[in-house]
Amino acid sequence: MTSTFPLPLPDLAVRTLGGAVVWANDETFAEKENLVRPGKAVYQTATFGHKGQIYDGWETRRRREPGYDEAIVRLGAPGVVEAVVVDTGWFTGNYPPEISVEAAAVNGFPSTDELRADVEWVTIVPRSPVKGDTENRFKVASDGRWTHVKLTIYPDGGVARLRVLGRGRPDPKFLDAGPIDLASLENGGYVTACSNMFYSSPNNLLFPGPPRSMGEGWETSRRRNDANDWVQVRLAGESVIALAELDTSCFLGNAPGAASLKGRHGEGEWFDLLPKTRLQPDTRHRFVLEHSDPVTEIRMDIFPDGGMARLRMFGQLTEKARAAVKVSWDV
Repeated sequence: MTSTFPLPLPDLAVRTLGGAVVWANDETFAEKENLVRPGKAVYQTATFGHKGQIYDGWETRRRREPGYDEAIVRLGAPGVVEAVVVDTGWFTGNYPPEISVEAAAVNGFPSTDELRADVEWVTIVPRSPVKGDTENRFKVASDGRWTHVKLTIYPDGGVARLRVLGRGRPDPKFLDAGPIDLASLENGGYVTACSNMFYSSPNNLLFPGPPRSMGEGWETSRRRNDANDWVQVRLAGESVIALAELDTSCFLGNAPGAASLKGRHGEGEWFDLLPKTRLQPDTRHRFVLEHSDPVTEIRMDIFPDGGMARLRMFGQLTEKARAAVKVSWDV
């Protein structure tokens, strides 16, 4: 069973995944950090601060000399980029007419000086025109694993959000260090299908850290029939799962009454990992799983509907999967 609507790709740069704007050459009118904030930009007319009209985005000064402006973003989850969205929401008379995006793969924790001087940047979005107050989307044709991206605007202006859409590709040395969360976005897990994402994306289930509100989880609309909602997650690779965590934190009057887990290998038949089990609101539930067969995908059913904050699947990759990850690292 698959979803009847396209699933959103996770944003590898968003702040809630650990993304950060580590440098910009100018932020005279609005702070660079706004580029990676979750959610759409907001705007209120005639709201002036000491720098002028307040914008929920990154805005540079008006250039009076040749050149361009730049910002460097560290991805929260390094990975393969499939698309970039340069959102100029609410910027109408002050957006940049053109942009470009470059990417880099850097080991360790480089300083901003190192990123600016000692890194090889590869163009993933060539210099291209953009429109104001628009989510400008660009496809990316690259199989490389990137840790940082650089947005360049020509010559100046404002951008509300920078979305870097793709799939996580982890460093093999972290996968070999011990049991990991096999469903995590940063470890290469991703949502393959779900029944309903009326209020929020199922990708939120796979984010790191605890949720701070209901808005940081997955929530469905209220069901008025006898069916139930569900989500499917492709794991980091072929794995043996030892422990599952179903977290309803922050969901009080809208947590599911129960949930179950199934697993499968490839396109094989689904089998039970956790039978239908009662859940409590605002609770981090942990279950030891007795099933030892390897799986590549899991399915969580919630009964009948509601919200879930996080879904964790702790275990280890098989030798076959670890070898495949190391091969993908070298692509």
